[in-house]
Amino acid sequence: MTFEDLKPKVTEITLNSIITREEKLLKICELLKESIDYYNWVGFYFRNGEKEELILGPYVGAATDHTVIPFGKGICGQVAVSNKNFVVPDVAAQDNYIACSFTVKSEIVVPLFVNGENIGQIDIDSHVLNPFTAADERFLEFVNEEIAKLFSTK
Repeated sequence: MTFEDLKPKVTEITLNSIITREEKLLKICELLKESIDYYNWVGFYFRNGEKEELILGPYVGAATDHTVIPFGKGICGQVAVSNKNFVVPDVAAQDNYIACSFTVKSEIVVPLFVNGENIGQIDIDSHVLNPFTAADERFLEFVNEEIAKLFSTK
């Protein structure tokens, strides 16, 4: 399924008034993991209130011990500080990488902004070296824009 095919499905999930925000996030994780063969772990991390740390939110894929990540640590922690997308073609070449599993070869993390504030991120691990392209980045930015509407106070 192409990214363009997935966009209306993402929007449909976010507009579903019957399920909770957490359920919507989980359904989006499931949709992405099931639809894109090199998305092997899909999850969200969110800022823990005013603390400079991220807390694991809904995800699909292998269980992880990384339920709390300090700002600046690992790829997710770096995105929390930089507010920029981070694509890692080969996690073995990254100094500040928190290893989740020996099967993970690459990672992409895209920040989630609500009213201009970075409140979290979508994190995707792949068992494939260097699968992520600019198209993945644009698609995940779209996903986060749709998700932001679930948090927005405007």
